[in-house]
Amino acid sequence: MKKLLLLFVTINVLSCGASKTVRDSKKVIKGNWVLNTIDYSQLGTYNVKLLSDASKDCFVGSSWQFVPNNNTGIYTINNSQCSIGDRYFVFTIDEVNKETGLYDFLLKPTDDKYKSETKQGFRLSLVQLSDSNMQWEQTVNVEGKPFTITMNFVKQ
Repeated sequence: MKKLLLLFVTINVLSCGASKTVRDSKKVIKGNWVLNTIDYSQLGTYNVKLLSDASKDCFVGSSWQFVPNNNTGIYTINNSQCSIGDRYFVFTIDEVNKETGLYDFLLKPTDDKYKSETKQGFRLSLVQLSDSNMQWEQTVNVEGKPFTITMNFVKQ
């Protein structure tokens, strides 16, 4: 009976934690990144406001810092033609989305104390993550058709 109880407790403990892949991803994402390029799946000129904050032009060249031990971060808009400064967020890397086959990356903008004012967050797909590069995708609908925004980061 004791062995059965120990087996049950062990299974519960192991099933509650994040997967090894998610834990490893948090180790890789830790540190400073630059949002190098942003691409759209369709040609044309679009007025996209990323993360309900600023335009594509403002985000290109922005600096990002991820602190995975408490799931917080800061991104800084550096383009002097935009509203420059630090923006705070909390994030999580979820398990694989069964529909896309990719890891979900959830990002919620906050104030400087990491409290959400709007409760609004963004679900992105973590398409690629290595020691030097990271790629996110967000798919939205434009005129009833899927439109994908791809954000490419380089680690500093």
